[in-house]
Amino acid sequence: MKKVYIILSLIIINLILVVITSFSFGSMFLKSNNIISKKTTTKFITEVINNTTVNISAIGDCTIGYDDNFGYTNSFNEVLNKNGYEYFFSNVKNVIGYDDITVANLEGTFTDYNQKREKAFNFKGPKDYVKVLTKGSIEVVNLANNHTYDYGDIGYNDTVNTLNESNVSYFGYDNYYVFKKDDVNIGFAGIFCIENRNCTTKIDKAIENLRERNVDTIILSFHWGIEKSYRQSSIQTYLAHYAIDSGVELVLGHHPHVLQGIELYNDKYIVYSLANFSFGGNKNPGDKDTMIFNIKFKYQNKKIVDTIVNVYPTRVSSVNNINDYRPTILDGEEANRVLKKIEKNSIGVTLT
Repeated sequence: MKKVYIILSLIIINLILVVITSFSFGSMFLKSNNIISKKTTTKFITEVINNTTVNISAIGDCTIGYDDNFGYTNSFNEVLNKNGYEYFFSNVKNVIGYDDITVANLEGTFTDYNQKREKAFNFKGPKDYVKVLTKGSIEVVNLANNHTYDYGDIGYNDTVNTLNESNVSYFGYDNYYVFKKDDVNIGFAGIFCIENRNCTTKIDKAIENLRERNVDTIILSFHWGIEKSYRQSSIQTYLAHYAIDSGVELVLGHHPHVLQGIELYNDKYIVYSLANFSFGGNKNPGDKDTMIFNIKFKYQNKKIVDTIVNVYPTRVSSVNNINDYRPTILDGEEANRVLKKIEKNSIGVTLT
């Protein structure tokens, strides 16, 4: 009997050991599953980190000053002296104050130099007028236009130095700008080209320079077209298509001083003319319609996976009867009127 008890005891002990061992293996298996789960979670988090949205607003011609032949009364300078630097973009801050970057065409100079070039209009503001841009949330400006050299090389160099001292970025001619957010790099170049098909060489040069800077996206800003023409010219279309076919993601245009159409070409946007914005070059323009073109690029692993566009119909002035140089976003019937005006000459784009 004792032998039987001993054998039974040994069997029971072995069974207990088997159960304990099985439980231990089971515990190890569960722990391994948890580790795999953590790795999966880590991979997921990495993908989220690599998702980036860049919010860009584009506005048209900004002349931060005036031509002193216009006279001081009701000029940009008089309005600034009465209202201060923050006044001019205060009615659009709810849009351009909440993006990642606002880009404008700077149609004039910041200089105290008085020797003008011989031309119809010469625009300038004192160097401290750059505060209109900094307090207005304008982060970068295009310099490639027909008013940057209104006061010659001295006026141009004064402008560049003033922008540098005020931390306002710029691009145009041989200057290039790269905006960085997270791991995404967006390159900007400005091209001055009035009705000339041969500007394809300038496009090639700009793209080559930006690619050397390892940008993920290229945006070109063109000073082009025919003044006061609401319909984009065939040369504008040709150059825009050439730019996009060459790898440009977005084309922005200015110079006509009025709104032109927007085209969706090969899934890329072309804004042919952004018109005037805060424009000291005219005390009372007959056409005060303008817009804020806002575009959001959604990136995954540095590649654009989605694009969202919003067009904000705007007037260059907060009042109808005169230019107070204070762009104001429109609503209601006036907003619809401006959207229909843009849509009329647009291609592949519906705004209303």
